[in-house]
Amino acid sequence: MKILLTGAAGFIGMHVALRLLARGDEVVGIDNLNDYYDPALKLARLARLRAHPQFRVEQISLENGTALSEAFHRAAPQRVVHLAAQVGVRHSVVAPQDSAGSNLQGFVNVLEGCRALKVEHLVYASSSSVYGANAQLPYAEDQGVDHPMSLYAATKRANELMAHSYSHLFRIPTTGVRLFTVYGPWGRPDMAMFRFTRAILQGQPLDIYNDGNMVRDFTYVDDVADPLVRLLDKPATPDPDFEPTRPDPVRSDAPFRVFNVGGGHPVQLLDLIDALEDTLGRKAQRRLMPLQPGDVLATGADTRRLHEWIGPCPATPLRVGLRSFVDWYLSQYAAPGRP
Repeated sequence: MKILLTGAAGFIGMHVALRLLARGDEVVGIDNLNDYYDPALKLARLARLRAHPQFRVEQISLENGTALSEAFHRAAPQRVVHLAAQVGVRHSVVAPQDSAGSNLQGFVNVLEGCRALKVEHLVYASSSSVYGANAQLPYAEDQGVDHPMSLYAATKRANELMAHSYSHLFRIPTTGVRLFTVYGPWGRPDMAMFRFTRAILQGQPLDIYNDGNMVRDFTYVDDVADPLVRLLDKPATPDPDFEPTRPDPVRSDAPFRVFNVGGGHPVQLLDLIDALEDTLGRKAQRRLMPLQPGDVLATGADTRRLHEWIGPCPATPLRVGLRSFVDWYLSQYAAPGRP
């Protein structure tokens, strides 16, 4: 197939693109290569993708509706994977306009591209952050998501609602994936796994928020890329069990679906640090910090609906995933002359 993939230079985007290319799909990547974190890492990811003759990339911002529309028409994709976004809960607190522009206006532009090209299926990244103040764990898709703890979370929930409106109005099959704390090789420098590894190796203290009393459902990147591609292959359909007199938030008579994609094995933050110390063979300096604005105390994914839809999904044990991440990090950043 011909796939348009936004966020191709991103962490998850690169891994998804590699899977699509490996099976013979043609992938047109879209990325604005912004400097939210070091663009050199994004360029290194793109270098891996450019080794494939079936890949090309265009540098475009989602907010530029005209440029994005033209890119859609040049690509003429059959299906779309939308992973580009202004990420970061804390970034949305200090720079809300960034989140609003990319995640709201940008998503409208993606939906318009899908409508104009009559794409067969749109798969897009939502986030576990939509569950917000909900403390009922594990999170299931039919639970309430009306109390976001950050603007980032609110934009991701808005994306789900916007997708539903296009599925209803224009019968565009859309599938949202609520991703849970993804980590692994080529990961983002602003995420805990990367920051903690760098700090331990450099002998710097780790900033541990809420005194470490936090739980996250860490999910290895392969365990995200695999179901994303399988979901792309199974377009959303109207749910025959939808009951409008008792509406389920993620059931619809439109071709619309939302799924949790997570490891399903939440881990205490302090236990993660213990495992990372064992993997690196070094002890961390720990600096306990208060809870940050927008953070939630715990996440955990109920993935039964996902498994019912596409079958069993891979689940990499944390210490196996840590070993893979650390090996990659050392190969990239621990060579002589590198930080």
